Amino acid sequence: MTPNPASPLAPELTPAQAFDALYAFCAPALVRQTFLLTGRRELARESVERAFQLAWQRWPEVAVDRDPAGWVRATAYEYALSPWHRFRPGLRRRPEPPLVDRRDRELMNVLMELPPSYRRALLLYDGVGLDLPETAAEAEASTPAAAHRLLHAREAIAARLPELADPSELNRRLVELASTERQPAPGPPAVRSRGERSARFWTRAAIAFTTALIGTTALALRTAPTHYEAPVPPGAAVRGVPPRVALGALSRGEAQLRAKLRGATAHGPERLVPLTQ
Repeated sequence: MTPNPASPLAPELTPAQAFDALYAFCAPALVRQTFLLTGRRELARESVERAFQLAWQRWPEVAVDRDPAGWVRATAYEYALSPWHRFRPGLRRRPEPPLVDRRDRELMNVLMELPPSYRRALLLYDGVGLDLPETAAEAEASTPAAAHRLLHAREAIAARLPELADPSELNRRLVELASTERQPAPGPPAVRSRGERSARFWTRAAIAFTTALIGTTALALRTAPTHYEAPVPPGAAVRGVPPRVALGALSRGEAQLRAKLRGATAHGPERLVPLTQ
């Protein structure tokens, strides 16, 4: 596999020229590596293209990185191993054309049975040729954890394919397997233009989302109550109160008493009269 450049890109190149040089240097081999990582050609191309789009969007950061090729490789591997791809039914429905050579098919089948973290450690160490600390750093794991994954991956491959128990033979077979796959990739200008369109799209989406959030917040502040109103408690039946009874006709004595009260109130010296000034 293609070695990684160890120094930042030449400062005398324009950003587009430096990006194109990095793409031409890394993209073909990186697509083949990502195919070994995922077992799917379309996903490998998509992962590498997405990684270079992000690299172009963050080019001031990537251009001065100690290892620009490693930055792109780590981004492509992260995208390729994302668990969200399992929810893409179209990716699973498309059958993957089998490899021509029987030995290549056997090795690929064993690789796909390994856990993704083991597969990544094996590919970085025995395929790309990184040392153990670099493998651990790129896989975002401790050095003992990376060594554990590498050893278990080698043991699993040796159990299924005893001829690959020697690490040097395994490295040779991984390089051969990656070299047999020639995956077409878009040119650097197309990748740069897609990256710019993607950046503009997400910028506009972020602006629209922020505007909608501000509008929703303003509407909520405008329509929200300004003071607390205690909730009305639910009604309850009152027990022990006698029911209301409709009044009937007055008796003779009650009628006489009512007439007497009315007459005494309206006439006679007992009536209260306001004093005159």
